Amino acid sequence: MMRRLATAGALDPARPIGFTFDGRSYTGLAGDTLASALIANGVDLVGRSFKYHRPRGILSAGGEEPNALVELRTGARREPNVKATAIELYEGLEARSQNRWPSLRFDLMSVNSLFSPFFVAGFYYKTFMWPAAFWERVYEPLIRRAAGLGRVAAEADPDSYEKAFAFCDVLVIGAGATGLAAALAASRAGARVILCDEDFRLGGRLTLERLTIGGESGENWAASVLAELAASDRVTIMPRTTLFGVYDHGSYGALERVADHLPVPPPHMPRQRLWRIVATHAVLAAGAVERPVGFGNNDLPGIMLAGAVRAYVNRFGVVPGRRMALFTNNDDGWKTVADAAAAGIELAAVIDSRPAPPADLVAQAERAGIRVHAGSRIREAIGRQRLRAVEIVGADGALTRLPVDLLAVSGGWNPALALLSHLGERPAWDEVLAAFVPKPGAGRLVAAGAAAGAFTLAECLADGARVGAAAALACGFTPTDMPLPEASPETTGIAPLWRVEGSRHKIFIDFQHDVTASDIELAHREGYRSVEHLKRYTTLGMATDQGRTANVAGLAIMASMTGRSIPETGTTTFRPPYSPVAIAAFAGHHRGRDFRPTRLTPSHRWSVEQGARFVEAGLWLRPQWYASPGETDGNAIINREIGTVRSAVGLCDVSTLGKIDVQGDDAAAFLDRVYCNRIATLPIGRARYGLMLREDGIVLDDGTVARLAESHFILSTTSANADRIVQHLEFCLQVLWPELDVQVTGVTEQWAQLAVAGPRARDTLRRVVDPGHDISNEAVPFLGLLPVTVFGGVPGRLFRISFSGELAYELAVPARYGNALAQAIMAAGSEFGIAPYGLEALLVLRLEKGFVSSDELDGTTTARDLGLGKMMSRQKDFIGRVLAERPALLDPERPSVVKLRSVDPLAPLRVGSHLLPLGVPATAAADLGHVTSAAYSPTLCGWIGLGLVKGGFRRAGERLTACDPVRNGAVEVEISLEPFYDPEEVRLRG
Repeated sequence: MMRRLATAGALDPARPIGFTFDGRSYTGLAGDTLASALIANGVDLVGRSFKYHRPRGILSAGGEEPNALVELRTGARREPNVKATAIELYEGLEARSQNRWPSLRFDLMSVNSLFSPFFVAGFYYKTFMWPAAFWERVYEPLIRRAAGLGRVAAEADPDSYEKAFAFCDVLVIGAGATGLAAALAASRAGARVILCDEDFRLGGRLTLERLTIGGESGENWAASVLAELAASDRVTIMPRTTLFGVYDHGSYGALERVADHLPVPPPHMPRQRLWRIVATHAVLAAGAVERPVGFGNNDLPGIMLAGAVRAYVNRFGVVPGRRMALFTNNDDGWKTVADAAAAGIELAAVIDSRPAPPADLVAQAERAGIRVHAGSRIREAIGRQRLRAVEIVGADGALTRLPVDLLAVSGGWNPALALLSHLGERPAWDEVLAAFVPKPGAGRLVAAGAAAGAFTLAECLADGARVGAAAALACGFTPTDMPLPEASPETTGIAPLWRVEGSRHKIFIDFQHDVTASDIELAHREGYRSVEHLKRYTTLGMATDQGRTANVAGLAIMASMTGRSIPETGTTTFRPPYSPVAIAAFAGHHRGRDFRPTRLTPSHRWSVEQGARFVEAGLWLRPQWYASPGETDGNAIINREIGTVRSAVGLCDVSTLGKIDVQGDDAAAFLDRVYCNRIATLPIGRARYGLMLREDGIVLDDGTVARLAESHFILSTTSANADRIVQHLEFCLQVLWPELDVQVTGVTEQWAQLAVAGPRARDTLRRVVDPGHDISNEAVPFLGLLPVTVFGGVPGRLFRISFSGELAYELAVPARYGNALAQAIMAAGSEFGIAPYGLEALLVLRLEKGFVSSDELDGTTTARDLGLGKMMSRQKDFIGRVLAERPALLDPERPSVVKLRSVDPLAPLRVGSHLLPLGVPATAAADLGHVTSAAYSPTLCGWIGLGLVKGGFRRAGERLTACDPVRNGAVEVEISLEPFYDPEEVRLRG
């Protein structure tokens, strides 16, 4: 570690850490970042630029870094484009440089610099347009190979990610001097506070600068405040946490890097955790970002922001160079002179573009033997893979060549206010600070300190305490007086300088995308003068650093060319995320099989014991059929199950059907508006088939509505639509009719519901429900409802509902009793030959009765198409009523649902087959509709189905051809409008 200071900054020399960069082993210290460890080991060249493959070094010390992007880790954990300045060093860290071949020092792609006159802004728009035939064969393959910087891992990510929620009164974003003062003021007032910061060491610039507060070092003051906050049960401190997005209603997105500082996360520890923080008020104390100045070759390794030099010297105890020059246009940059001198760096000169820098600063430099070039500028940097010298243009125009290996540059500071823009707020230009600052406001998120344009330490402390106390007061707490200690005196004078004219070499504005000042000039000449057009045409500010160091300079250059002021030129729109967030973090545990977790029915364990074969049906794993010992033919098993239901009694778990509890004084009126048929007239203890329409008049869902009490209803929905219907009802209550007194709760998973169907269903259930419950036909008629108990007092609900066309009931009990209930029903029905039946048999049973399901409710059918037009009440209003009367939806030639039966009973009828007139060639013009559902019916000894046919209601008895071009089949079918099985519903109501 040749460039490590003896003091090692705030790091512990007794804790060395080994790591590799580009396959070479190095040693750092605990508390280093990868960037500081590389500097300590004399590594200046860390990457190549995106377009020209120019050598690049480390520019900054934080998340604004545009140059030092590396590949981290290997194999399945390989992660590209990680900022070396934000990587916490750990034992065994493996990093590689990117975007170079065959090596970082000798990159053949650097030949692109020779073709730079052709690679100007927008060159790809102009180059890859002609000839058109080249696009797929030449241009696109070349672009795909050249695009990007790093390589993503080819294997699946082995790590886990979590999502979490947090709630607080005051959220403080940033743990520098401003954030600590704000959190302290809010917590002392009694507010619940969350303090988050992206760094692993809190304190912000108090850990990077030689500042004093109350006579002690700023670092010690920060440590004492953090200790007080950590001791409070009202404060949550979240290091390594980047707040990346601001959303409506006080919601914030934050990413916690839980194990990114470890080689491999320990078992059961997530790598990252995505937080959704809900705060009543928030304080933005994110500080400010130093910006560079444009001059020739200003991207050479060895050129660094002045604040970054101070950070590496003071916090990390490393020196980025041995002989330094400072180029600045503001007072803050001069701080680097004293800090660099204290670290033993030779100060060659200070170049201040202002004609008359503050006299006291000049005097201090001259007393230390440092030459000051007032009113001067650096025209260009000299060197190949590292800075060797700078060329200075004096106030008189004379040129001076100055040998240096480190150039600290400060062009001023930009408040970090991107998060304020996420909800549409535009900043205002401050001429004194030469920066965009937040407009005064009193919203939920208020900027403070440097983020608000208060750049001195004293201002930051005062502003943080004031805004923190105000946030606590807005939350209903009473702030206490908090005396502030005296801070180091500072000055913030600045004379804006965006670029230096006259260089023979490229002047880089956006380092990561190689956007130069000449690119901005070209955009101006070609008419791309709007800031949004400028951004997209040149890619200015579109990289992973989001233009933190580039945007303002680019806008200022465009403003100077258009003759407008910077505020007249405007700013681009900042959008979340503020910094890159891995897609895996947004997914959390929802990957692979967990992307949509499989739900098990309450009787799943019992079904496994019964030999069930399972199938995924929407969100659920449902029994497809139940094989008895020795049975292997699925069709034979299904036929047996159907026969059992038709002749004796069968058991089926229908818990997957959506169940929604609706309560409230206005429940009946609400349901009348949601369903197209009358619900308010439904008697207590009865159920009714219901149909919901969308606003456009198309059927949304069907099911039953059961009335348990005057203001208590239970709705059933199709299995696939359960969650969607809950969302629909909540939308209606919250947006359409918020005045109604109604509560809606999805209870699908809370109840086990088992269907008992067949001629002996009633006999079976009499042995299951507790004595004293009359379940006769008179007491519980078809579509009746009876509260019952089972197992000696367990509450349940008995519905007389049939999806099979047989005498049938559905018995609902709390979900934890579902498995036991299935066993009890099977034992009670053993005398009658009971057998379980699965999803396949259930679908055949409903086809035999002609009942529609989700296959017919495909998002295009109306109630009239389904033969349910009479359900649409004309005595009330309901969702979809008006648009359901559109002429196109009333056309009698619209496709409508009909029953289909193969003329040859053994000829298979396939779902999806097109229905054509007999003897007509199979063309799209002749197409009358298609088959929506089909199955072999053992009851009818033939193939049956449902289909959508143009003008179907007038085609009873007509024969068509069901053409299946995919499977090369054609079947003659006959249309019927009556149910195939028990059309008089004698068995259903018996």
